[in-house]
Amino acid sequence: MIEYGDGHLPRRRTIWVPRATGKGRYRKALSRLFKSKRALKGCDQVISIGAPLEIRAAPKSAQRIYITDTEVNHLAHKLARNKATDIIIPNHFREDLSGLLLQTKARIHRIEGLHGHVHLRPSLRPRVASSPPKILLRRLKGDGVHDDNEIKPITEDWLSSFEITLADEDEFSGDPWSLDRLIASMDGVITQSTTLASEAVLLGVPTLLVSNAQRGFLDVLGKNKLLIRNDFSAFKELLNQPEEPDSEWPDTRQQLTQIIENL
Repeated sequence: MIEYGDGHLPRRRTIWVPRATGKGRYRKALSRLFKSKRALKGCDQVISIGAPLEIRAAPKSAQRIYITDTEVNHLAHKLARNKATDIIIPNHFREDLSGLLLQTKARIHRIEGLHGHVHLRPSLRPRVASSPPKILLRRLKGDGVHDDNEIKPITEDWLSSFEITLADEDEFSGDPWSLDRLIASMDGVITQSTTLASEAVLLGVPTLLVSNAQRGFLDVLGKNKLLIRNDFSAFKELLNQPEEPDSEWPDTRQQLTQIIENL
C-alpha cells in the first residue's frame, strides 16, 4: 500500500522491518527490535497498531500507545502490556479472550465502533444481484500467528456458480487503495479473513466468513444479517434476498484522534 500511496499517504521516512513469523522468527524479532530501537531514538510518541516490538523499542521517556482489536493475539499483548503507557481498544473488546492484556498499569481507553469505521465510508449498492453473482474471494496463506486453529477450507464446489474475482492474501494484483470500492461493487464476498469480512459487512455486502475465529467485533457483526458464518446455503439465500446494511456509522476516527491528541 505504501508503493501505491501517492494521494493517500503523506510522504514520510519509511523504515522496513521483518515480520517475526515462520522459520527463524526469534532471529527476525531480535533484528527488528534493534532496528526499531535505532529508528525510534529521540521519539516523544510511538503509536503501534498490534505491533508490540515497537512499543518495547520505544524510548522510556516516550508515550507508548498500543492499539488493538484482536483479543486472541496473546503473544503481542504479552510483549506490549507492561511497556505501553496507553492501550486503546474498542468497546466490544472481549476481556475473556484477551489473556492478560488488561492486567496492566497502562491507561485503558475505549472507542465506539469497529476498525473499518476509521478508514471506510458508507456506500450505496445495487439491490439486485448480477447473474451469475459477482463474488470476491479471499483465501489466507495460513501462516499467521493464530491461523492454525481458525482457518477452515473453502470448498471449490461452492465457487462454480459464481463469477469470481480473486483477492487472495499476498496475491491481489489490483490497487490496494481501491479494494474497498471493489468490495462494494460485488454481490457477495467469501473469505477466510475476519478483517476483510468485517469491512465487507460494513460496506453492505453479503459475506460468508469461513473461519472458527472468535473476536469481539464478530459478535457485533453477528447481529447484522449480512454476515454468514460457515453456512454456504444460507449465504446463497442471502444473495437472492439482500438485507439492508446497518445505517449506524460511529465517528470512530474522530474518537481515536481525540484520545491521541489529549494524551
